[in-house]
Amino acid sequence: MVSPSSDGSGAIVPTPVKIVVAGGFGAGKTTMVASVSEIVPLSTEEVMTQASDGVDDVTGVEAKKTTTVALDFGRITISPHTVLYLFGTPGQDRFWFMWDELARGAIGTVVLVDTRRLDTSFAAIDFFERRKIPFIVAVNRFDDADEYEEGEIRRALAIAPGIPVMFFDARERESSKLALIRLVRYAMDKLPAPEPVG
Repeated sequence: MVSPSSDGSGAIVPTPVKIVVAGGFGAGKTTMVASVSEIVPLSTEEVMTQASDGVDDVTGVEAKKTTTVALDFGRITISPHTVLYLFGTPGQDRFWFMWDELARGAIGTVVLVDTRRLDTSFAAIDFFERRKIPFIVAVNRFDDADEYEEGEIRRALAIAPGIPVMFFDARERESSKLALIRLVRYAMDKLPAPEPVG
């Protein structure tokens, strides 16, 4: 991460940090960005129409009436030195072509998991593993979902031992903020050590 700089007035200009919020369709990405953003989030949510019938798998999320068609965008200041810019990905397969662009320049990703539809998480985990982008797995607590232990989630998704897994509620600001802080700390630990100065 780049060190914060001064704007000439002596005031600290916070370092901007790009974070991706990814996961399967209906996992809570838009909800998380909206709950934690200190600005009115930009959302490209559109009402689902009959045109998506047979295209989008809504099994387990039948009540979902809208979907992200491009991205969600929000911002949160986590310290005087750091501002996170959040980019939420669309969840459906037909919009995955956008993920490469959204992931470019990101220090890491929060991959949201819905235990009612674990199979929708594999593609996101695989995407960030292949690109060697640090990520954490954040299990979104849905009211009607069964409870699982961390080890069960880790085994079901074949998550490597060093990758953090946490449980949170995307509707709650503090819970979402803790997930972001966990990711930033993990991503910073993955940064290469600085070269020693001659």
